[in-house]
Amino acid sequence: MSEQIKIETTPFDARFPNVNQTKRCWQNYFDYTKCVAAKGEDYAPCKQFFKAYNTLCPNEWIERWDDQKENGTFPMAESA
Repeated sequence: MSEQIKIETTPFDARFPNVNQTKRCWQNYFDYTKCVAAKGEDYAPCKQFFKAYNTLCPNEWIERWDDQKENGTFPMAESA
């Protein structure tokens, strides 16, 4: 039996009204890293940030940021 996948986009965010979603991508990724550091991956708001950045950000960016976090070269401290 195959599993059905529900595809949906992130809802409108009034902080980012323009078409270019680059800032929104970065902000959701960074908010996710801060949220996980503070509350853990199972905290529901963290999951919303995860969904948002996975929808908005190119996979190459996510991979690069993940690598930077692992290497300690991520541009912003997670506790900021």
